[in-house]
Amino acid sequence: MRALEQIREWPVRHAAAGVVTTRGIAASEGDADRVFALASVTKPLVAYGVLVAVEEGAIELDQPAGPPGSTVRHLLAHTSGLAFDTTVIMAEPGAKRIYSSAGFEVLARFVAEQTGIAFEDYLREGVFEPLAMKSSVLHGSAGHAARSSLSDLLRFAEELLAPTLVSEQTLAEATSVQFPGVNGVLPGYGSQRPNDWGLGFELRDHKTPHWTGASNSPRTYGHFGQTGTFLWVDPEIGVACVALSDENFGDWARALWPPLSEGIIAEISTSHDTGEK
Repeated sequence: MRALEQIREWPVRHAAAGVVTTRGIAASEGDADRVFALASVTKPLVAYGVLVAVEEGAIELDQPAGPPGSTVRHLLAHTSGLAFDTTVIMAEPGAKRIYSSAGFEVLARFVAEQTGIAFEDYLREGVFEPLAMKSSVLHGSAGHAARSSLSDLLRFAEELLAPTLVSEQTLAEATSVQFPGVNGVLPGYGSQRPNDWGLGFELRDHKTPHWTGASNSPRTYGHFGQTGTFLWVDPEIGVACVALSDENFGDWARALWPPLSEGIIAEISTSHDTGEK
């Protein structure tokens, strides 16, 4: 896939990227087995582990967790009221979309308390091992401390396109707007009105500016990380993309990520139009 060759020109030391469709892994570029720090791309992995716990009946989405009045759902959707990196309460639950890594740490501790299993072990046993994500590990904060490879995250992307660990209904809820109409700041992109999120997944909707491409559908969901990483899934066209690097997010990513996404979608669309497989 020619669009993926764009990463060769990125101002980074190392990069790897790949594309998955409903037919499987379509293409990749770079070292697929190199392990990268994911930063906040940790959150969708952690969220999926939490959804597995919900499916298993260990916890419930509307079970109280976090600050008074907050629930598991609030923590996953960044509406618990917790600050970005501390457990200081900044707002009433449901009032604002305050992006919170601390909220995910609270969530991981809650799941560990309810299951009696350390969360990093629960995530490994519930998500990484079933999906054969052999290089993936959470060591530290559930908000930003996972490490993984392109190969592993493409397997995770396949799971998001055709879930096996959770029901289609659960994934549909996780990728639908939670607490509609809530405003907030999208890190790196400023105030968004509304700032729509699902359960651990950021939703593109009609946000502008945004880190995905202009040709990504409003149903696109995913996450990006401060270490120059991202994962998006566009269920409208059945395509997912993962890109990993070792250069911190900044102006270079704002400029180069959207054209990569647009190039991938254009190439996929062309291949569908011409009947290529």
